[in-house]
Amino acid sequence: MRLLAIDPGTESSGVVIMGSKNLAVARSWPRMSNLELLHSIPFACDHIAIEMIASYGMAVGRTTFETCVWIGRFIEAMARENHNTDNHTLVYRKDVKMTLCGSMRAKDANIRRELLDRYPETGGGKTPQIGTKPKPGPLYGVSSHAWSALAVAHTFVEMEKLR
Repeated sequence: MRLLAIDPGTESSGVVIMGSKNLAVARSWPRMSNLELLHSIPFACDHIAIEMIASYGMAVGRTTFETCVWIGRFIEAMARENHNTDNHTLVYRKDVKMTLCGSMRAKDANIRRELLDRYPETGGGKTPQIGTKPKPGPLYGVSSHAWSALAVAHTFVEMEKLR
């Protein structure tokens, strides 16, 4: 199965495509235009995992609601093309923190470190899991919002194992 993991935003989203069996990153985009992503979803994957927004009692603004609209559009595009409304999973940030780090206090740096620890050190440079252009590692090209998308993918795979 090819999994498309999305860290949604108002105009662009972090995106990772990976095989859920071996967790190999096939491709990543730190910031892909939401319109471009919307048109490529049906061809990119068998299932999508999207980070979902949750309310914890704090006031939110316009951008939060715009992101929610994009989440719905991504789900609808996948369902329409594949005639299947059950090919998406919403992943909440609290689930990412608990699944990957075992603590709700985990920060982005903790999550990134956990993700790095899950991959072999086969590349060059000071972070061999990422590597360098001449000697890339398994996470070469993952940057910016693609890290959050990768965390969503790993959380989805771990949660599926528990079912």
